[in-house]
Amino acid sequence: MSTFKPSMLTLALISAGLIGQTAYAQEADAQNNATQKGEQQQQQQQKDVERIEVTSTFRRSVVESINTKRFSTSVVESISAEDIGKLPDSSIAESIARLPGITAQRLDGRASRVSVRGFSENESTTTFNGRQQVSISDNRGVEFDLYPSEIMSGVTVYKTPSASLSGEGIAGVIDMQTVRPLTKGEQVFQVNGQFEQSSFDKLNPDGDDQGYRGTVSYIDQFADDTFGVAFAYTTMSSPNQEKRWNSWGYPEFTTESGDTESILGGAKPYVRSSTLERDSAMLVLEFTPTDKVNMTFDALYVDFVDEKILRGTEVPFAWGQGSIDPESATVDPETGFVTSAVTQGQRVVLRNDYEERAAELTQFGYNVEYFLDHNWTLEFDASRSEVERQVWSVESYAGTGRGDNNGIADDIGYVFDSGNTGAQFSHQLDYSDFNLMQLGGPLSWGASAALNDNYGLVGTPYENTAQDGFINAPAVEDELTTLKLAASRVLNNEFFKGIEFGVTYRDREKSKDSEGYYMTLADFSYPDNVGMMSVPEQYRLGTADLSFIGMGPMIAYDTQGLIDDGYYELLRESLTDPKHLTRSWTVQEDVTAAFVQGNIDTQFAGIPVTGNVGLRYVHTKQSSQGNAFNVVDGLVVAQPTDVSHDYGHVLPSLNLIFAIDEQQMLRFGAAKTISRARLDEMNASISATYSAQQPDENGNYWSVSGGNPNLEPKEATGLDLSYENYFTAEGYFSAALFYKDLNDWIFNGNYELDLSGVPDPATGEIPETSSATGSGKVNGGGGQLWGYELAIALPLSEFSEALEGFGILASHTGVEQDIQDQNGNDYELPGLSDSIQSVTFYYERYGFSARTSMRKRSDFKGDVYGLGFETQQVDIQGETIWDAQFGYDFADSGISGLENLEVTFQVQNITEEPFISLQGDNALQVRDYQDYGRNYLLGFSYEF
Repeated sequence: MSTFKPSMLTLALISAGLIGQTAYAQEADAQNNATQKGEQQQQQQQKDVERIEVTSTFRRSVVESINTKRFSTSVVESISAEDIGKLPDSSIAESIARLPGITAQRLDGRASRVSVRGFSENESTTTFNGRQQVSISDNRGVEFDLYPSEIMSGVTVYKTPSASLSGEGIAGVIDMQTVRPLTKGEQVFQVNGQFEQSSFDKLNPDGDDQGYRGTVSYIDQFADDTFGVAFAYTTMSSPNQEKRWNSWGYPEFTTESGDTESILGGAKPYVRSSTLERDSAMLVLEFTPTDKVNMTFDALYVDFVDEKILRGTEVPFAWGQGSIDPESATVDPETGFVTSAVTQGQRVVLRNDYEERAAELTQFGYNVEYFLDHNWTLEFDASRSEVERQVWSVESYAGTGRGDNNGIADDIGYVFDSGNTGAQFSHQLDYSDFNLMQLGGPLSWGASAALNDNYGLVGTPYENTAQDGFINAPAVEDELTTLKLAASRVLNNEFFKGIEFGVTYRDREKSKDSEGYYMTLADFSYPDNVGMMSVPEQYRLGTADLSFIGMGPMIAYDTQGLIDDGYYELLRESLTDPKHLTRSWTVQEDVTAAFVQGNIDTQFAGIPVTGNVGLRYVHTKQSSQGNAFNVVDGLVVAQPTDVSHDYGHVLPSLNLIFAIDEQQMLRFGAAKTISRARLDEMNASISATYSAQQPDENGNYWSVSGGNPNLEPKEATGLDLSYENYFTAEGYFSAALFYKDLNDWIFNGNYELDLSGVPDPATGEIPETSSATGSGKVNGGGGQLWGYELAIALPLSEFSEALEGFGILASHTGVEQDIQDQNGNDYELPGLSDSIQSVTFYYERYGFSARTSMRKRSDFKGDVYGLGFETQQVDIQGETIWDAQFGYDFADSGISGLENLEVTFQVQNITEEPFISLQGDNALQVRDYQDYGRNYLLGFSYEF
């Protein structure tokens, strides 16, 4: 051990290279370099502080994270990496989800959507190096699987705000950070690689159960350490497989005894094979030509493709054309649910689906700090980020004959498994027979006027039978420009050590374009060729195994290949169905903010007090462009809409830290925060009807439904109180209470809208009156949310030197809510689990490392993608996920040539925890049961 004499702030920054992280994160108490110099000159005589050398990767990451938490003026949680590519987990979301009060929702088996203290991803803001980010989702919430953990140096989650912190969010701000090359201070050239294996054998013949990840990173300094470069490139092809039960729903059914019970309406179980391919590049340039100027440029590029192959069956039951045998029905007496039954004469749809979700993100940022003297600093920051996302989701149908009444029918039985795993089916037909199962629509789902008119099917026996598949093709574009001009000054008085003030500007435009296409076999015609088509030999791939639900093997073929080679004709759904206009929109936001913040350094009753107090004024001008539409003579008629709205918010904040002694502190925070409305709820695409004869009860002649461009942000007033005890460099204990008073929450209701200049879609003429009564989302209602957090980092060497290297990280969070809509009806926040736990057991010493981690959350409501890639809210069951990692660092091996090599082995989802959502309160009425199996990763890291 060695000793030295830094100030407390300097200790916070030096520990594990946190200077770069705090500067990038725009942390409220991260003083500019001039402030740091001034404080160092004033505080050189502080007492000796012991420095503990921690060289191992994970333990060093723990120390860095503890230091970030300890020396922040806000309530924060943090994860840190020793070097690029060495975050504790392979996924940013998985690492964040282990932090106190934070959890994640899985999408397709990967942690993606992050909730903070009971609030979903839409209530927090995500920043990259302190700058707000665009998103590939339909809304604001960031899906973290887009961002590679391999190029990040850390992530900080701000649970309480400060006036100088960019970004708004009732839940908080999540800031991802890259390395600062001059702060790193040494050359690094590193190569990482991983081999990945799924525990499931290939569930689809054309899927993958193996993948890889690779990273190359380089950091260096030039020109007497005045110019620094950091570069990283990472590539990934990650497999993910799933066995999935999915129900249509559970309608009522009258049993043989005459009782009304609930029964399976139908099901869509399938197997999925996915490959997430992602190529990313990061560049940071840092230049300090003099001691008065520091300039940083950073860039990020991500190319993301998530390819899915899905094969399964659509099995109608109560909602099918077969007849249910009442004698076969078995009813659970406690729930009144039909747990087993048989339907006779039922036709099944075989699905061979293909989906590709592609996104491309670019981010550029520039920051310059100019130190006028030891007291004054000026800062300018600018950034530009863009993302484009396209989805191509294909459904292809096959069966024994076209329509409800043609082809060979089957007798289908089901028995629900105990627990939440769905049902097992019994059947008679061979669904792997390419001669029996042919391309075409075996059920009359094509109830489209466009298809019937196109093929002359109106009034014929084949009316509504021309749909042989369907394609959803939504696209999203999101663009964001940010500017910041700020100044700070060091003060020397008994209350404040500095003041910061400035203005920020943010210009965002997000648009979504929705489209769908009916698929019909190219050779189909009435009356000449109304049959099905055998799958051509060159597109046959064998079979997919559905034994997990009792259906056995089914035919597998290359759906996209058939489309590419012209076997299907495509017809736009939007010609006759207005829903795509509802889902197509553009939302623009111009946000200007001014802030002032005083950084506190004083004493109260002999106790040192630090922190900040500030005020942020935010002015927003928002607008939305869309369509007002109606259906006239079977065709969609639309007129453009453009609605704008502006408003302002005053957001005060206070953070106080009472230093009880060298290791104990008490924190208090109070702030007003806002979260902006979901973008799809703000859209100006509406179904519009104008009645010139009779106004409604509000005196309006226009009646509209859809989005509400006048929605304003939700508001919250928050209070935080926490006690923290840092009893060693690797250990701390904290207990926190938090409370939020929520106002202007968003619910369904009626609102008024000005449609000046919008023509009546039915006539094309602009009416004399423009005021409309709208039905959709409105601001109103609110309530309270409160909770507590307990967290501990405990190195077991505190109990015995023999336990050096062993440690535990653990946390527990409890959250409660009491929220009502404007009509007094109870409301449950999406993303809120009332109980969250995490624990990590680790050992790291003599080059060996081992750790196992658990994250657990209780039931919650979450968003999933439904029909047409519209988000819908479902009840998701709680889950407990265990992961493990083992490794060896050859630096301690004494083997020549291997000193810079490190090897790791990971197991993800050890217990094969499924993802389960329910249809209502009955635990047997399973909507989704998704089994992802385990993933194994074997990797290495070598530093040259």
